[in-house]
This record gives sequence, structure tokens and C-alpha cells, in this order.
Amino acid sequence: MPDRGEESESQAPIDFLAGHLYFSDDNLYNMAFPQPLPDVNLDEKLAEFEKLPLFMKSLPEDAADNPVISALQSLAHEGTPDEIAQNFKEQGNDYFKGKRYREAMGFYTQGIDAKPTDPTLHEALLCNRAACNLELKNYGSVLRDCAEAIKINPRSSKAFYRSATALVALDKLEETLDCCDRCLEFDQDNSAMKVLREKAAKLRETKDKKERERQERLKKEREEQAALAAAYRERNLILMPSPKGTADNVYQPKLDPEDPTRQTLLLPVFFLYPQYATTDIISEFQEDTPFSAHITAMFPPQAPPPEWDKQGEYVDGRLVIYAMTHRNRLLKVGKKMTLRDVFKASAAKPGEPKDGLELKDGCLSFVVLPRGEVEQKWIEDFKKTHPR
Repeated sequence: MPDRGEESESQAPIDFLAGHLYFSDDNLYNMAFPQPLPDVNLDEKLAEFEKLPLFMKSLPEDAADNPVISALQSLAHEGTPDEIAQNFKEQGNDYFKGKRYREAMGFYTQGIDAKPTDPTLHEALLCNRAACNLELKNYGSVLRDCAEAIKINPRSSKAFYRSATALVALDKLEETLDCCDRCLEFDQDNSAMKVLREKAAKLRETKDKKERERQERLKKEREEQAALAAAYRERNLILMPSPKGTADNVYQPKLDPEDPTRQTLLLPVFFLYPQYATTDIISEFQEDTPFSAHITAMFPPQAPPPEWDKQGEYVDGRLVIYAMTHRNRLLKVGKKMTLRDVFKASAAKPGEPKDGLELKDGCLSFVVLPRGEVEQKWIEDFKKTHPR
């Protein structure tokens, strides 16, 4: 029996011997029994496929030198303007279905540039390009194309719908509702437009509510600021804003919410301890509270002294408090005095320049010292550095 593939002059390509089938040709053998395909990289094959001019996704740099590409390009522009535009529209539709919106937009633009004479086709190209720009969030371009489409066909539901969708995205809700209403005048059964209009109406209602709340809040803030300004004048307070502003200061004066007459102030007050270069703050010092209430709570006789009080001198009953006015007057504050009392004492005498306590960056400051030598030294230093 000869080997497969050997032939003699009297032997046909296929031999039948003893009821068996023999192949004398390798090709015939492979056709009868297909061989397994070699390993193929699909991405590489697709990349090679896209090098063919007919299937290119984009033109190479040397497109002008390629006769096949030039021929295909000329074919795309052969025919009447309507035929050319229709061809580009169909190609755009294919890309749009594949969610390749930029490529689709390019084809629709070429269709528009072909200047079709059929108004329906021209309208469709504009609406389709608007659909691409909607997906790409180019809302201004959507509105321009839809406006052109409506000039061609004032009853273009697609153009009105896509305009309204873009207007919602731009938060132009009044214009959205107007756009929806214009469409529903001639297309009453347009369910998509009805849904969009309902959405825009709810958004406008929410927006209007927020705006009303904002205006009410601003009104209250203006009233509060006017009341505070009047209270400052009445109390001889002189505002000294920080050069950096008050944005970082969380402590600010306010009217006491527990006073229905709105005649009582709550002020942030710093207690300064120059002997140790440290401070305390009372964030809401009610102006009718005596200083003794705070001093007793902060420096009770039986409690251990603060860490910074190295000599144990800061104890209720041994301390004095001083206020400094705008004109560098020193006022000794009695324990039973309130802020309101100090405000009155800080006022200038008749015929003298305006004076009062300084409200620096929304806060008042008082110096707290132990009686005696420390107190006298600080007073002397203050007078030297703050001449009147």
C-alpha cells in the first residue's frame, strides 16, 4: 500500500482499495478533514482589517497620497446634495447606534454641509447632531441646532424635546417649561415631553422654595445686623475690624435669643493675663451678668490654680480687672459691675472726642491681674506705651 500523497501514472488522486478510502493529495485530505486553526490574536487581526481603506475609522496622515482613499472619498461626495446628505446621515446613524457620538456628529455635520434641498432631511440632520451633542453635554450646540431645525419645521417635536432636555441640564427651568408648552400645543400626546415638563416643574418648585428660604434668611441677617449696629452705637462700642477680616473668627456678638425684647447682647470676651502672655475666652458674655460670676467660676479659692499660674496668685478675691478705651483710658472694673455698666463708664464726657470700648474683630478684651506689685507695674507700662 503506497503512502498517502504518492501517485503513479495509473493511480487517481483518490484510491479505493479493500473498501478503504485513500488520499493521494494533501489538499484533498485537509478538505475532507479540516485542520485546527492556528492561534490568532483577534485584536491584531481587527487592527489589520481597519488598515483597509473601506473600513478605516479615521484617515491616515498620507491620505491624500493614497489613490484608494481618494477614490472612496470622492464616492462619498458623488450624487445630488440630498443623496450625499442621506449617505452621511445613514453613516452617522450607524455610529450613533454604536455610541460613538463624536464620529456620528462628524457625519451629520458633513450631511448638513452638503446643503440638502429636502427640508425634512435637513431637519433630521440637525436634530441628530443635537442628539450627539446632548450625549456629549455640549448644551449650547444642542440649542443652536434645535433652533435651526425649528426654523425649518416649527412643529419639530424632536427639536423641541432636545432643546428642553438641554435647558433642564442648564437649570433654565422657565425656558424649559416654555419649550415644553410650545411643543404640547401641537403634539398633545407626546408622553416623553409630558414627563420632561413634570420633571422641570418639580425642579422649579424646589428651586423657588430654596430661593424663598434664602431670601428670608438674608432678610433676617440684614435685620440682625441693623439691630446690632444700633446696639453698638447705644453702648459706645467702636468697631475695629481685623485686617484679615472676620471669616476665621467663630466668635461673634449676637442678640440674646432668650430676650423677647431683643435688647440684650451676648458678646465674646477675652480675659488677658499679660503676666503670663495667655488668655481665656468667654464666648457668650451676657451683658447684664456681673464680672464676679465669671471670676468666681474660673478662679475658685479651693480649686488648684491653672497650670500657667506659677505663683498661685490668680484666685477669686485677689484679682483686679481693667478695661481699655479707644482713647487709651484705663477703667477699673468692679466685681459687681456688668458689661453694660462698663459700656456707660467708657463713654466720653460731654465736649470730648468720641470714646468707648473697642470691639476688635467682634470681641472685647479685659486685662486680669493679681493685686499689688504686678498690677502697678502693668499700669506703668501701659501708660508708657499708650500715651493719651
